Amino acid sequence: MTQHSIEAGGRTRTYIVVGPKDGPEDGADARALFLIFHGSRQTGAKHRTFTGGAFDAPAERGTAVVVYPDGHRGNWNDARRDSSFPARLENVDDVAFTRALIEKLTVSHRIDPGRIFAVGYSNGGQMVMRLAHEAPELIAGAAVIAATMPAPENFLFASAPPAPMPVLLVHGTKDPIIRYEGGEPSWWVRTAFKVGGQSLSMPRTAAYFATRNGITAEPVSTTLPHRPGSPGRTTVERTDYRQEGRPPVVLYTVHGGGHTIPGPAEAPAVIGRTNQDVSTADLVAEFFADVRKQQEPVRSRAADSAGPTPRTS
Repeated sequence: MTQHSIEAGGRTRTYIVVGPKDGPEDGADARALFLIFHGSRQTGAKHRTFTGGAFDAPAERGTAVVVYPDGHRGNWNDARRDSSFPARLENVDDVAFTRALIEKLTVSHRIDPGRIFAVGYSNGGQMVMRLAHEAPELIAGAAVIAATMPAPENFLFASAPPAPMPVLLVHGTKDPIIRYEGGEPSWWVRTAFKVGGQSLSMPRTAAYFATRNGITAEPVSTTLPHRPGSPGRTTVERTDYRQEGRPPVVLYTVHGGGHTIPGPAEAPAVIGRTNQDVSTADLVAEFFADVRKQQEPVRSRAADSAGPTPRTS
């Protein structure tokens, strides 16, 4: 896979693209764009290997373009006030990088500007939450894996006005790095990953985004069945925050899961168990496809109410 480069924020940044430039023919629907933000100490290529290339599927089907951007020296300049890795210390402008990528690929790969989705794991998930607060106009939805909201005093954009958008969350209850219960990171996590400060629990994170989306209805939870042949040592619980006319928030809690991405590629045991009853890549693609279907009647009603397009002579 070829690595590409682009100038953004005064730096040369690199990324990998999965999906050809020659997208749909003129007159056909443009494709979606999935931006996949890797975790700490990874690159886009390493994260692609880490997930077994599972997120490539929409590109292989020709319905989307998938991009794996590279952070600065293995990290993204996320919105945690107490982060102290090089990307933060050097104040790398990862928002400018994201904006430049979107602007370039929207033209070169015929992307639908209304179907740009950000997906992030760990530090990449923190970066996605930064985008959702600092530059929500760039993305149509967010998926956050193994990352929880920083507490208000530890969040650089705590005063950002609400910008409702669909949000998908995935987190393991036995995550040894980013605790499902929230709180302060352990001393070894602070030392190894140069992060600190308080964070919300994952249930409070889900409730935060639901409130931000204007959802007041009570969440509904269901336990998903085990996939035939899966180890069965973890269980997935789905919690839906939904209300008519509001973007949904869905939380997948992996009971017994670690700092991992549920799916076919099993992570090293040192970071906990990987659930294989579900594929996170499939959950993400299905979630955003479902959101788009729900939005279609709204678009149709809006078009009908606007009446026929005036003819010009």
